[in-house]
Amino acid sequence: MHEFFLDIITVMQSHLWFYLLTIGLVSLCVGSFLNVVIYRIPKMMQREWQAECRILLAEELKTAEKSPSEVFNLIKPNSTCPKCKTAIKPWQNIPVISWLLLKGKCASCENPISVRYPIIEMLTALLSLVVAINLGASNLALLYIVITWVLIALTFIDIDHMLLPDQLTLPLVWLALIASVFGITTVTPEEAIIGAACGYLSLWSVFWLFKLVTGKEGMGFGDFKLLAVFGALLGWQSLLTIILLSSVVGAVIGIILLSIQGKDKATPIPFGPYLAIAGWVTLLWGEHIQHYYFNTLGY
Repeated sequence: MHEFFLDIITVMQSHLWFYLLTIGLVSLCVGSFLNVVIYRIPKMMQREWQAECRILLAEELKTAEKSPSEVFNLIKPNSTCPKCKTAIKPWQNIPVISWLLLKGKCASCENPISVRYPIIEMLTALLSLVVAINLGASNLALLYIVITWVLIALTFIDIDHMLLPDQLTLPLVWLALIASVFGITTVTPEEAIIGAACGYLSLWSVFWLFKLVTGKEGMGFGDFKLLAVFGALLGWQSLLTIILLSSVVGAVIGIILLSIQGKDKATPIPFGPYLAIAGWVTLLWGEHIQHYYFNTLGY
């Protein structure tokens, strides 16, 4: 199996157009699936919480209330129009193209289909191609492309629900650690473990310090785990760059959004998207950013 993947990478290295075309098309399809992930994982978590509450109430009240038997996961039920519930045909689910051909409307009831669906599909393809072009056909590029896909899902889930699910963050931590063992990443396994621990504990410490001082929670535990992912990928040395960059991006975008939406400054905003953006940028251009920073300071 390892030799099979090496042969594929060798072919892609010798045919750049084939490599980029493959990454672009596959990423478009993955982007379509990410729309499902972004919508369904929070729903699945909500159903799990409701089922646990029903079990707790049943035990306390000695009732026999049963949870719904309907299967709901990333595979089932099949995608349907949220308004008329008509099943979406395979040819109506082609990334970007189907949305354009349907003119952004359901084929049955003409209910508007959010433009966010093709945007996520195109964003997935675009960011994956950026990784592919920067890193070429390599194991590291494939790893970063997969991470890019998950970061997109986490970003939009956090925007919608102020939530970074463990179902996505924890597998990324283990993927990064395992990749370091096989020499795919740029850090050793020891550096990856230390980076993951420092990434988690740094924000964890800020969380508790802020809570002790103000009595409020400044961020969620998912943010700790997401920074642990980047620590495992890049080592502890890159964590300060990611934190500073995410803070700057968050401050600028947050102020703009609050001003446009007319909300109070005390309105909570998700930190995960800014952390994901900063981490992704650091994955590709972290060394250039650090060199520019130190050169500017005269070091």
